[in-house]
This record gives sequence, structure tokens and C-alpha cells, in this order.
Amino acid sequence: MPRIPRMYFKTEYFHVIAQGINKSYIFDDSIDIKYYIKNMYELQNKYNIKIIAYCIMNNHAHILLKTKIIKSMSEFMHSLNTSYACYYNKKYKRIGYVFRDRYKAEGIYSESHLYNCINYIYNNPVKAGICDKPENYLYSNYKNIESKGLEYDYVFMDVMENSDEVCAMVVKKILQENNCNMEQLKKDKKNLQRLIVTLKRDYNISLRDIAINLNINRESVRKIYNKK
Repeated sequence: MPRIPRMYFKTEYFHVIAQGINKSYIFDDSIDIKYYIKNMYELQNKYNIKIIAYCIMNNHAHILLKTKIIKSMSEFMHSLNTSYACYYNKKYKRIGYVFRDRYKAEGIYSESHLYNCINYIYNNPVKAGICDKPENYLYSNYKNIESKGLEYDYVFMDVMENSDEVCAMVVKKILQENNCNMEQLKKDKKNLQRLIVTLKRDYNISLRDIAINLNINRESVRKIYNKK
């Protein structure tokens, strides 16, 4: 699962972009796009995701989604893109990656930001010169929503970044729960194992990064994790 930047814990709304490898076309015809949209809606209930807005272009997809569980966003995107990649490779008799290895995402932190984001998504085909009005584009769930406030600059992050911040956040939580400091935690084998397993399993942080952040020998971290 991709690593989650710490700032994302402050919102339930996320603007996600999935791009074709090397920005290549990955939605070659209407059947491909409809397949992706169909899977998107089929998977939203499984992962407790609510799709607010979307627009599927030839080489990328914009999705605005809502979730209370950060991990669900990553699982949803992984399942959606993996399923489509298998379909695409089989249909076009090709081998290899279809999407970039990391999708991009931006948290939405205010009502005005949310409305501007929705308009930004729906106006993608207009800016690309595909149509003159967003309502004329077939592959979005266009809703006529009035923009509120100033336009935003959209700064997307690779979701696999910031392992240091994730480690710090999870460590702080476990230290608070156990009313101890880091040195005491290292002596508590049960809770140390719990910490390492949480970082690896729930946040997909490598054992190498865990060892560096906890200042513990990498081999020791590996042994502790394998005892789970």
C-alpha cells in the first residue's frame, strides 16, 4: 500500500490523478473508459469510498473521492488500476506497466477548495480543446456546481512519500497509548513488535526505513517483524 503523507489525516476529501506510464494513452476508446468507470463504481462500496466527481481523459483519470479511512483510498486505487491494467494488457496483447507506479493525490481542506477542485476536474477536457463546455464531455459525471472563492493552485504529491513523517506519527501514538518513551518501548518486545508490524503492514514502509527511523539494527527489525 502506498505511504500516506501525515497531512492527509486532516481531511476526508482527496483529488486523485492516475496517469498512464510515460504519459501514454491508456484509454484508447470509449469501451476502455467505460470499463474503468464501471470498475470504479463497483469497487467504491467494497472500500468505503464515495466518488464525488470524475473525468477520464485519454492518458489520465481525475477522481475526487471521499473516505474516512485513509488506507481505503490506497486499496481502492490499487485495485482499480490493477484490474484495468490486466484488462488493457490482455485486450491489446501487450506486457508491462500501464500506469505510473505512483498515483498522485491532493487533500482538500475547505469548502471553497472543494468546489474549485470539482470545477477544475470537469473543465479538463475544455482546457484540452476536446469540447467547448464541460457538460458536453461524455466521460465525466458532470454536475453544474458554482465555483466558490479564489482559484487554487493544485499541488499534487506522490502518495508514496514522507515515510519519516508517517513513522513519527505512529510512534507518537503508540508511545502515548503506553505512557512511555522510545527507550522504554524498545525494551517492551510486545509493543515494539506491534509498532513494526503496523508500520510495515498498514503503511507499507520498508523494514530498512523502519530500522533507520527507530534506530534499530535492520536484521533485528526483520526478526521482530517475522515473529508476527
